[in-house]
Amino acid sequence: MRPRALKPGDQIRFVSPASPIDREKVANMEAFLVAEGYRVTYGPHAFDRLPYLAGSDQDRAADLQEAFDDPEVACVFCTRGGYGCARLMPHLDLDRMAASGKLFVGFSDITTLHLALNRRGLPTVHGPMALSLSVEREPWVFESLRRVMRGDCSIPEGAPKGECLKPGRATGVVTGGCLCLICDAIGTPDPPDVEGKIVLIEDVDEPPHRVDALLTHLLNAGLLQRAEGLVIGEMTRTDEKADESIGGLGWRNIVVDRLAGLSIPTVLGFPFGHCRNMLSLPLGIRAELDAGAGALRYTENLCG
Repeated sequence: MRPRALKPGDQIRFVSPASPIDREKVANMEAFLVAEGYRVTYGPHAFDRLPYLAGSDQDRAADLQEAFDDPEVACVFCTRGGYGCARLMPHLDLDRMAASGKLFVGFSDITTLHLALNRRGLPTVHGPMALSLSVEREPWVFESLRRVMRGDCSIPEGAPKGECLKPGRATGVVTGGCLCLICDAIGTPDPPDVEGKIVLIEDVDEPPHRVDALLTHLLNAGLLQRAEGLVIGEMTRTDEKADESIGGLGWRNIVVDRLAGLSIPTVLGFPFGHCRNMLSLPLGIRAELDAGAGALRYTENLCG
């Protein structure tokens, strides 16, 4: 079920499966993709708006399903995350979506869909969404996305390395995404499967004590102990949300503390997700983590 590499002239469909977005916020990403030679189209409800959702559950699900079903669409590209993907699950034919072999790009709340599609055998891309280019990014952000969409999983020069927390090498299929969504998936029909895998973890707008709670939940559930390696990104805007009444320990200290009992290769501060500049990282294919060097290298092709 490998997606195929994109080529000039391919159609990319923008969909909004979670929170709403204004059209002007997608203009830079559309311009970038058009300059790469792709055609950009929009789901009929891409700019719908309810208080915190991009339209009704039924309409958002219909846009997403139709994008995967349409033989003219080569890539399904999320406009933003926010909240709402979990509400779509009863309305989607996930088996059919995975069998389509479409390239699928997004992160944040989109983690819910990544977990479900990866579980059904479709590799996906944890990468910038349309909203991501509404602010300035480093050149390697563009290059990373450009490469992945063409099937090249190599990490561009200029992208920073991670900081080694536990040295060693790990190989395995890459999984994970946004920390709170990984936790939310426990107990659902599409739970996080981390056994023998390299797990990506990052988040945004969680207070420090909540980062502690979420990591503790994964440890208490016995999940992180079964991973082959951990790649921790940034907990964006977390330290600013510290509740001084219960202490102001920074998120980096919390991560170090909660993961101290694990003996698996681990890096911290890897550039993906909600941080200022982010890599496009395939999920559902194999990679090698060299924690001592703070580097992740894919050993399997994303595209068939």
